[in-house]
Amino acid sequence: QVHLVESGGGLVQPGGSLRLSCETLGTIFERNDMSWHRQAPGKESELVAGIPAAGGAHYADSVKGRFTISRDNAKDTVYLQMNDLKPEDTAVYYCRAEDPQGRFGFLYYWGQGTQVTVAS
Repeated sequence: QVHLVESGGGLVQPGGSLRLSCETLGTIFERNDMSWHRQAPGKESELVAGIPAAGGAHYADSVKGRFTISRDNAKDTVYLQMNDLKPEDTAVYYCRAEDPQGRFGFLYYWGQGTQVTVAS
């Protein structure tokens, strides 16, 4: 059974930093493309950052230069370092694992979400 366990959310003042972690259990982590998504109240979910199994990273324009996604395959964990946080970053953040199934495509797994609130 696959579980994604997130941690690291909380309340932070504008300009502050947080680091989110997502440990993946039950998959071959190094084969998974990993990503972080967020959903703010009344808004659609959006992709924040992604890091493929092969390496490299991509970001939403709204977070470029402020957020950094990374992965530690030895710990089966993906991170999202968030700096210079803004009130508009307030959302529930979810990590997602894309687990390749060969010719059958992919299975997608989601974490439970962690709340990030940026306010004075």
